[in-house]
Amino acid sequence: VIKTDGGVSLTTKQHQEVAHVANELNKYCVDEPVKCPLIFGDWDVVYCSNPTSPGGGYRSALGRLFFKTKDMVQAVEAPDSVRNKVSFSVFGFLEGEVSLKGKLKVLDHQWIQVIFQPPELRVGAMDFQYGGESEVKLQITYIDEKIRLGKGSRGSLFVFRRRHGGSTNV
Repeated sequence: VIKTDGGVSLTTKQHQEVAHVANELNKYCVDEPVKCPLIFGDWDVVYCSNPTSPGGGYRSALGRLFFKTKDMVQAVEAPDSVRNKVSFSVFGFLEGEVSLKGKLKVLDHQWIQVIFQPPELRVGAMDFQYGGESEVKLQITYIDEKIRLGKGSRGSLFVFRRRHGGSTNV
């Protein structure tokens, strides 16, 4: 899934292959992934079966015409903080990012819920908050030192790869 623009450039058959590999890895998941300390850290969002799930409208087909995604990052910090960031360039020259800060709640041994504050948008020198709170539920289906797999409550498959080199400034 690396270098596929988060899965956008994959064919239907390739998405099916990713789903098959993810299902195979699910068999090797620790018993209670939400309690596993490996959950914490900085993660690149390298794939989503639904390209608009991470980043919303900025990642839609129309949004991608104007916003070239540079990075999609999720930071999970103990005990219950989650920060998501999508950084992009507008028309290839104006830098920007949209970020979300949220509070993580464990629902059961595999499912988490994150309630996010309204998004913050920064484009060039402009910086403002817009919209309202949002909420996501994610089932953690596999985790190890390098990879975390998740399935959203609407069925989207996510592949996260642990970032190297410390802070992401998310």
